[in-house]
Amino acid sequence: MQLTKYGHSCVRLEHDGGVLVVDPGVYSEPEALDGADAVLITHEHPDHVNIEALTRALERRPFTVNGPASLAGVLGDAAEALVVVAPGESFTAAGVPVRAYGGQHAVIHPDIPVIQNVGYVFNDVVYHPGDSLFVPDDIQVDTLFAPIHAPWSKFSEVVEFMRAVAPRRAYALHDGLLNGNGFGIYDRQYTALSKTDYRRLEPGTRIDA
Repeated sequence: MQLTKYGHSCVRLEHDGGVLVVDPGVYSEPEALDGADAVLITHEHPDHVNIEALTRALERRPFTVNGPASLAGVLGDAAEALVVVAPGESFTAAGVPVRAYGGQHAVIHPDIPVIQNVGYVFNDVVYHPGDSLFVPDDIQVDTLFAPIHAPWSKFSEVVEFMRAVAPRRAYALHDGLLNGNGFGIYDRQYTALSKTDYRRLEPGTRIDA
C-alpha cells in the first residue's frame, strides 16, 4: 500500500490498482482526487471536504463516498454517492479493508455544537482520525496520521494521543493553518515528546505502508 500526503488532512492510498482518498478538503490539492475509486470523509467541515472539487470528480468518474450520516446535509448533488459509515463498522473501499472508529468531532468550544466525526484504520495498519483524538483499543496501529494543530487542539493532548496510540511512526496531519515558524516549533516538540518516529511530509510526498 502506497500513501501520498496532500495538503492539510488529505491522504491518498493506492493498493493493488485501487485508489482511495481521505478528506480532500479546500486546503488540499484537487488532483488528489484524480482516478479515485473511493473517497472517505471524516466529517463535514470544508477543510476536510471540498464539495465543488468532489462534485467535479464524481462527474468525471463515479465513485463511492463513505462518511458519517451528517454529510448528507452538506454534499448537495454528491450526496447520491454517499454510503453512511458508523463507528464500529468494517467495510472495503477501493479494495482496502477499513475499520471505522470514534463518532464525534473534538470539542471546539462549548458554544459550538459537536458534530459527527469518523476515523478510519486502513488494512489494520494506517490510522486517520480526522478531527478527533480517539484511541482504538482493539488494534495496534503501525502508521498514525496525527492532527498536530487545530482550533480545537491542545499540544499536550495531541502528544498524549500519540503516546496512547503508540504507533511505530507518526506523520503530521491537519497542518494547513501553520506557517514556517509554527512548523519549526511543532516539528521539534513532537519529535522530542511523541515517543515515536515523528515526521512532517511535504504535500505530494509518497511513502510505503
